[in-house]
Amino acid sequence: MESKLYVGNLPYSTTEEDLRELFSQAGAVTSVALIKDRDSGRSKGFGFVEMESAADAQAAIAKFNNYEYQGRNLTVNIARPREDRGGGGGGGFRSGGGGRPRGGDRDRGGDRRGSGGGGRSW
Repeated sequence: MESKLYVGNLPYSTTEEDLRELFSQAGAVTSVALIKDRDSGRSKGFGFVEMESAADAQAAIAKFNNYEYQGRNLTVNIARPREDRGGGGGGGFRSGGGGRPRGGDRDRGGDRRGSGGGGRSW
C-alpha cells in the first residue's frame, strides 16, 4: 500500500507548513511538497503529502478527503506514479523537408502555381 497522497483543491494561500500541520492530525508526516508555478512562485492549488505508513495514509484520506479547509473541499487520494512525459521539446521547429518548397515539384518543368507555362515564373 502506498503512503504518498495527492492533495488537491487547496487554497492558493496554503503553505507547506500548513499542510504538514493539518495532515499530522492523521498520523506521522514524512514529507510535504506544495506544487508552485515556476515563474510566479505562487501555489498551483495542489501538492503531495507522504505519510510514514500506509495506515496513516488511509487515516488521512478518511479524515481529509472532501474536508472543508479554508472554504474549499479538499481532494485527497493515493498519488499515482508520475507519468513519463517524454524528453526534450525541440523548440517548435519541424524537422525534415529537405529545403524544398511545399506544393510544387521543380522537375516537372512548370511553375508551382500551375499556370501551365514552362520555366520559372517565381
